[in-house]
Amino acid sequence: MTRAAPGGFFLLPLHLAATVAGVARTTLGIALAAALLAAGCGVRTTEPFTANGTAGCLKKQGFTGVTMNPLKVGFIAAFADKGGIRATSALGNSLTIAFAADANSTGSTEQAFRSHAPKSLRPHMSDIMQTNRNAVLVWTTTPDPAELDAATRCLKP
Repeated sequence: MTRAAPGGFFLLPLHLAATVAGVARTTLGIALAAALLAAGCGVRTTEPFTANGTAGCLKKQGFTGVTMNPLKVGFIAAFADKGGIRATSALGNSLTIAFAADANSTGSTEQAFRSHAPKSLRPHMSDIMQTNRNAVLVWTTTPDPAELDAATRCLKP
């Protein structure tokens, strides 16, 4: 049986219309599932990272001497809005992290690190300084990819 549309145009036969509707529902379901997966289903957060949230993970990842003591993290990290951390990787590379108030505030923190870096390090700042959201990480030497990965995975709100 075929349905006729107003005006005399034919639509799909009824048995094909049911098939098309079923395919459309399945396609919609798959598209919705893919969109939720891509969005992370709410798992991701834009909440700023903090020293308190990050320090414990660094210790678990093998960083030693992990401190948030303002007298030990350095001047710039000590005055960062969300705190500062000083730690040493398993490979002996020293890391300072300054946690700015938000991602928009990192520019001034980066500039402060550049301005106060020893002259010998200034040409290499792009190699030893990384920014991830509101966290500015500064290493003594260019970090090994595994070191950098461990540190950035530890950044927590």
